[in-house]
Amino acid sequence: MLSRVAERIYWMARYIERSENIARMIKVNSYLLLDLPRKARLGWGPLIDIMGAGELFYSIYKEPSERNVVKFLIGDERNPSSILMSLKSARENARTIRDIIPREAWELINELYLLAKNEVQTGMTQNHRQDYLDSIIGGAQQNTGLLAGTMTHDEGYDFLRMGRNLERADMTTRLIDVRSANLLPDQDGALSPFDNIQWMSVLKSLTAYQMYRREMQGPVRRGVVLDFLFKSREFPRAIYHTLGEVESCLSDLPHNEAPLRSVTHLQRLVKDAEPAKLPPPGLHAFIDDLQLELDKLHGAIADTYFKTTIQAAASA
Repeated sequence: MLSRVAERIYWMARYIERSENIARMIKVNSYLLLDLPRKARLGWGPLIDIMGAGELFYSIYKEPSERNVVKFLIGDERNPSSILMSLKSARENARTIRDIIPREAWELINELYLLAKNEVQTGMTQNHRQDYLDSIIGGAQQNTGLLAGTMTHDEGYDFLRMGRNLERADMTTRLIDVRSANLLPDQDGALSPFDNIQWMSVLKSLTAYQMYRREMQGPVRRGVVLDFLFKSREFPRAIYHTLGEVESCLSDLPHNEAPLRSVTHLQRLVKDAEPAKLPPPGLHAFIDDLQLELDKLHGAIADTYFKTTIQAAASA
């Protein structure tokens, strides 16, 4: 497979997954703020932290108000990771590989982008925001199912799965990091009765609440939630599961030595870790290490597969 095609498939999957993740995050935050006491003062700023977009956001907006954050994350064309721009990038990648993916998948991605674009102003209003976000989430999930059921499961599909699962791993680490540190910054314990709401929001942001209750069969508690989201082998958005999916894809591909070493190292880090026992500073440091290793894994995949054709042509 040409490296150009593999790269397009990989990034198409990442951008679609990113748009779904952002939509889900905004939706859950809207409900969370209704459930918590006013003195929690969480606001919308943590969503900017989760996306790692503070520098860009504050170069455009003065404060992280609901209006500003929602606009920035849903439809701001200056933010390359907004829902609108993520779907625009997914559409452009899909357009260039229309002969590789099923025609229905291209049409669905195109329709989802046009919906996001044409309804973006409506989606930023409080009255219609949830319907807009539900449409984005549903469209992204429909695309995932369509590709799983109609795209040949060859090398191209391996790159699609790798892109999707690396994006999931990245979002899960970011969400845990920011939410566990900043969601309820309570020093005197007065807000401790609301801890379960905090961790329920983390689970719901990943559509993990029901599966958590099914697998762990207990109340929502910080330590158990962390173990579930880091170490579950069965839940699709748990970090260990996403790494297993990437490993499975790499095992089918040639010249996989470097990226396989990287993903195996990541799996070992997650397997040996005890996140439930880490205080917030220790958990933050551990997640920083994981994110650096995820970036190295992406780099190993890019260096191995996305530059090969270019390098070969240059040396010919």
